[in-house]
Amino acid sequence: MKEVTHFIGGERVKGTSGRFSDVFNPATGEVQARCPLASTEEFARAVEIAQEAQPAWAATNPQRRARVMMEYVRLLNRDMDKLAEVLSSEHGKTFPDAKGDVQRGLEVVEYCIGAPQLLKGEYTDGAGPGIDMYSMRQALGVCGGITPFNFPAMIPLWMFAPAIACGNAFILKPSERDPSVPVMLAELMEEAGLPKGILQVVHGDKEAVDAMLDNPVIQSVGFVGSTPVAEYIYGRGCSNGKRVQCFGGAKNHMIIMPDADMDQAADALVGAGYGAAGERCMAISVAVPVGDETADRLIEKLVPRIEKLKVGPWTAGDDVDYGPLVTAEAKKRVLGLVESGVKQGAELVVDGRGFALQGYEDGFFVGAHLFDKVTPDMDIYKQEIFGPVLSTVRAGSYEEALGLTMDHEMGNGTAIFTRDGDTARDFASRVNVGMIGINVPIPVPLAYHTFGGWKKSMFGDLNQHGPDAFKFYTRTKTVTSRWPSGLKEGGEFHFKAMD
Repeated sequence: MKEVTHFIGGERVKGTSGRFSDVFNPATGEVQARCPLASTEEFARAVEIAQEAQPAWAATNPQRRARVMMEYVRLLNRDMDKLAEVLSSEHGKTFPDAKGDVQRGLEVVEYCIGAPQLLKGEYTDGAGPGIDMYSMRQALGVCGGITPFNFPAMIPLWMFAPAIACGNAFILKPSERDPSVPVMLAELMEEAGLPKGILQVVHGDKEAVDAMLDNPVIQSVGFVGSTPVAEYIYGRGCSNGKRVQCFGGAKNHMIIMPDADMDQAADALVGAGYGAAGERCMAISVAVPVGDETADRLIEKLVPRIEKLKVGPWTAGDDVDYGPLVTAEAKKRVLGLVESGVKQGAELVVDGRGFALQGYEDGFFVGAHLFDKVTPDMDIYKQEIFGPVLSTVRAGSYEEALGLTMDHEMGNGTAIFTRDGDTARDFASRVNVGMIGINVPIPVPLAYHTFGGWKKSMFGDLNQHGPDAFKFYTRTKTVTSRWPSGLKEGGEFHFKAMD
């Protein structure tokens, strides 16, 4: 059986803790690899190596660091298919979706090529008599990141690419459910010219997480995952004096106004609700049609589209709309929430509970589900399901629909479909959510803007990628300088008054 390795000091290193986690093939349910779970001592060794390597990297001028990023972009494009294949085999997402995972991370690397411009400070000449002031952005030192299973390429790239471009060293603790791609990404980074020890991958569970949060050398920690864990990491990291950026769960609403293009809205909901089996923090999981007539028209459009969805293994290629969930536990949890929706009175319009795929009966596949007449007190509305389940909550008015979105404790993304510009403008202005789509179902910003939610979807004051990333991974230092001036007379300087 394959044994996944850490990547420490520029080498693949076997785990020494004696503890392992199983890595499954989600399509078959079989264990395909073992992932080592690092001890505190193993993590500390990676930190020592990073601390030793980082000063020389920080002293490398930004243009040379940018050239490493340029070469990294070329290598990521070269190995795109190889990365996507490994990603699909461990995560279960379709091959095109896996390529998209790598591509959206690559776009952040492209943005990081602009490091020389993004790291420039400010200068004021003559702030006072003979006084100049200037600021500079300097690397933090050694940074850490904890990333989730659902985007094993994109989110690590979102974290370590800007951190490294700023001159930091970075230690990544990826999800132990699909750990191979992060190691491949680190190897490619060194092939691109990154010095050994600047990017390391240490697999682990809570012991490794706590080691990162408690190690005094680690200056910042980034996290993406569930809200309870985000709260824990944010609290413990901040109490240890670290800069912390945590992204939690989501419950993304899409409002459908009576004037919306219903075919466009239905197509958008199917892609946003069921793509990647719903295992996306920006997935639309709640449709909010305004008015019963709008709701009836929407359901009529949705049902045939959902029933035509093709579910299967990634090896089926473009013939599959989405694949299995990542683990048996994830499948059990999703189906349990579906059962709770039925028991609590929601109308199950499309029932995927009996789905089975011939030849893959032990895989973690879940059929598509569509609920109607869901109410805010139901578990399927309150909780992030992270599966192919779409809930429809009927609203009597625009204000009621807006209120549903604003009252939910999560605030990652939201969308509105309408032909009315005034309604769209009002929605964008008032809704208390971080990322908003207007006739766009999944409003993930491009790399040169920033990604981040509000409320319990985010803890910290700076978003991922874009300009915020370069602020998060640097400290500002401001210098006020004054030089003595005067004429040399008789071997001595006579200084002019400075004030």
